[in-house]
Amino acid sequence: MEPTNWAPEHSDALREHLAKGLSFAKAAEAINSQFKTAYTRNAALGRAKRMGLLGQDRVALPLAVLSSKPQVPGEARQAEPRWPAFHWPTPVFERTKPRKLRCAAVEPRHLALTELEQGDCRYPYGGDGEGEAITFCGRPRRAGSSYCSPHFNLSRNPVIPENGAAVDAWLQFLVTA
Repeated sequence: MEPTNWAPEHSDALREHLAKGLSFAKAAEAINSQFKTAYTRNAALGRAKRMGLLGQDRVALPLAVLSSKPQVPGEARQAEPRWPAFHWPTPVFERTKPRKLRCAAVEPRHLALTELEQGDCRYPYGGDGEGEAITFCGRPRRAGSSYCSPHFNLSRNPVIPENGAAVDAWLQFLVTA
């Protein structure tokens, strides 16, 4: 964006053109042809705003008003806002029971991120509520991982049903393979 310094006579011309009811684009065109400048509509709009010329009488019109054509030549009509012909139905959500989260049988040290050292577990705690601080486990971590062994197993191992059906199926697969 190239900075422009409006000369006082350019600002006066802009004030006059806007007082005549010209749009910002037409006012910029008129100033450009009069003074051999290259002001854009946005430059004229910005200058008018800085000069305090944007009052209640010059408000942005909705697009429907700007694009509507008068029914009778010389007579303007007020356009009503148009809404889309289709309406999306409001989705119905069913209540679900919250899942019971798995947890590791570990007593975390609840360290801040800046307090963690090279070999500390980076498993996060907290941060669920608004403004709640996030702390980290901080116990000695497992080799080759960012987590201690209980948190590594918690984050890597799938949930195995208590009845052992998955283990039995896996053992059956190994025997037949």
